[in-house]
Amino acid sequence: MPEPFDIKSFLSDLPHLPGVYRHLDENDVVLYVGKARDLKKRVSSYFQKTPSSPRIAHMVARVVRLEVTVTRSEAEALILENNLIKSLRPRYNILFRDDKSYPYLMVSDHAFPRIVYYRGSTSKKGRFFGPYPNSWAVRETIQILQKVFRLRTCEDTVFANRSRPCLLHQIGRCSAPCVQALSQDAYRQDVERAVRFLDGQASDVIDDIEKRMMAASDALQFEQAAILRDQMHALATVLHQQSMEEAGGGDVDIIAVEMLGGKVCVNLAMVRGGRHLGDKAFFPAQTDGDTPSDVLNAFVAQHYLDNMMPALLICSHPLAEPELLEMLNEHAGGNVKVRLQTRVQGVKKAWLEQATKNAQLALSRVLSESTAKAARTLALAELLGLDTDENALDDMRIECFDISHTAGEATQASCVVYLHHDMQPSQYRRYNIAGITPGDDYAAMRQVLERRFSRVADAESPMPNVVLIDGGKGQVEIARQVFEELGLDTSAIVGVAKGEGRKLGLETLVFTDEREPVALGLGSPALMLVAQVRDEAHRFAITGMRAKRAKTRNVSRLEEIEGVGTKRRQKLLARFGGFSGVAAASIDDLRSVEGISQALAERIYESLR
Repeated sequence: MPEPFDIKSFLSDLPHLPGVYRHLDENDVVLYVGKARDLKKRVSSYFQKTPSSPRIAHMVARVVRLEVTVTRSEAEALILENNLIKSLRPRYNILFRDDKSYPYLMVSDHAFPRIVYYRGSTSKKGRFFGPYPNSWAVRETIQILQKVFRLRTCEDTVFANRSRPCLLHQIGRCSAPCVQALSQDAYRQDVERAVRFLDGQASDVIDDIEKRMMAASDALQFEQAAILRDQMHALATVLHQQSMEEAGGGDVDIIAVEMLGGKVCVNLAMVRGGRHLGDKAFFPAQTDGDTPSDVLNAFVAQHYLDNMMPALLICSHPLAEPELLEMLNEHAGGNVKVRLQTRVQGVKKAWLEQATKNAQLALSRVLSESTAKAARTLALAELLGLDTDENALDDMRIECFDISHTAGEATQASCVVYLHHDMQPSQYRRYNIAGITPGDDYAAMRQVLERRFSRVADAESPMPNVVLIDGGKGQVEIARQVFEELGLDTSAIVGVAKGEGRKLGLETLVFTDEREPVALGLGSPALMLVAQVRDEAHRFAITGMRAKRAKTRNVSRLEEIEGVGTKRRQKLLARFGGFSGVAAASIDDLRSVEGISQALAERIYESLR
């Protein structure tokens, strides 16, 4: 039997060094992760004074063991803390959803650079602008650059193999450098003007375009002057629409924290090159009793370790740990000295007020939606005779299964998850179905349920409170058989039988036990929840099936062509960037691929028409 953990002795032996500490419960589950400039002072403070919030008080009451990791610096401790929070997601840390990386606009490192929507590391070659709050903001900016500067967006493989201009050139969105419609130097100048625009020097770019327009007019080059006039007007229109442009160039993030009804919203407004790119709202979990400064501190630490920091942060509240900014600057390598301001005037004050208003609106919307979602969960729990305690409702887990295929081709099953009064996309799963008679939905349902719930039977996965089966008595009977074979409770199974004409409101819930089928009326909150989960399962299954089918068909279409085997197919796909590129290639383009003769190029060309 291991020796009991002596917290008092452990605290006395802690060093006065920077590092990361972890609080663990009786089951060795990490409850909380924190960093410290001085481990001894920071960790001891939890047990020597009143906790700073109810959340921390609850955590301290459950601590039975501590672990620490000494680091070389506070900045290193910050990185380790952030990584542990994201990987362990401790119950008592303020948690921000770990979204996929933010999108950037990239200007490629090519003799004729392309502009492209990009996600991923910014360490690769090229120039990066952003991050942007969402994909829409990037795509809108790309459209502006196409319209004003006529820069290319095509893949390098497509660019290298074009023999005539594409449609974008015909509609004035690309200058067709692929066919030398302009010199490399002229194209480079357009790229540099676009970069200056992205860097916030839009007024200088407009002045430059105006001078070139007047020079073209004086030289009687009226067609070129008209093109430049249209570019200037398009750029001026864009700038007029940007409410934050008046402050000039520069990169700024405006962060506003609002609290209401037990929920917290952090609204991030992004200004890049003097242009307001949009807002993004975050709703952190586990903020009971924390101050706005605590929440802001957690957001800044978790957000900017993985994303580029602008030169200025304008915040609604001060940081709980003022030294955090110094650590982030150290982590960034000193390339950009980031400043933080909370007391601002003029246009910056207007920015902060706008961000705060957006945070309030987002929070009100979420609170309203949360109330409606909770009411739906309660209605379904009451209908099914489940526990209606507030915590039980929050933990109520629904999994819904659906089968999708096209005449037996590319059969896939989907499993979607509803938990905490909302859909949980990160927990969705797709299952490729094989070894069955094409079109046999019963066999497909049996296979997916056996694969999913064998893990439940082996205690490797949680058992849902409700297992929704998109189907009537036949599908429910299959589910019952699988559950009985695995020794699971069949009362969790609920079938959703479609009504006449598949109209919403005519669905019937079907059970495996003696309960009678229940017809849900159109106004039933329980029906709204069942329909939402079922439709999401159907959508998820169909998108997966279509992608699988398209991939199979595209590959097989190439290999069905006489003379195109696996190696030639791979060379074609690599050269033209995918099946669509091969299909769009000319005979001469196809001939340029190693191993493709004139006769085979003609055969491929005709087969794909």
